[in-house]
Amino acid sequence: MLDVGDKAPAFKAPSGKSGGGGGTVSLKALKGKKVVLYFYPKDDTPGCTTEAKDFTELKRKFSANGIAIIGVSKDSVAKHDKFADKHDLRITLAADEDGAICEAYGVWVEKMNYGRTYMGIERSTFLIDAKGKIAQVWRKVRVKGHAEKVLVAAKEI
Repeated sequence: MLDVGDKAPAFKAPSGKSGGGGGTVSLKALKGKKVVLYFYPKDDTPGCTTEAKDFTELKRKFSANGIAIIGVSKDSVAKHDKFADKHDLRITLAADEDGAICEAYGVWVEKMNYGRTYMGIERSTFLIDAKGKIAQVWRKVRVKGHAEKVLVAAKEI
């Protein structure tokens, strides 16, 4: 399991048109920048929508501090684009359809809901410093107030 001080696993993934993206996003291309890499279960569900809107609302403050925001789920680029258009999201959404990024960051886990066990994405956020090291980790994220907490932490590294 990844922890503070570990080297952030490299990744490259297709990204939607939100956040000025389109094409691909990679940790290598963001070298020298701080990165908020947040994992969420599914586009256009209540908690995931709130989280994406909260990060979008604070995007200008993140950008002013040299911090990139990337949301990751296993949804396709087409689903990301539809989600972004519907909610006017301006953050980069990466499509991890094969789950490789989720696996590398240890967020593809066994979950339980109403007595049913299944595999899914554990809502998690990784703050990566400009040198590519993990500066902070939030697991089993509660959405309310989370984006603000991440912004405060990101400004301090």
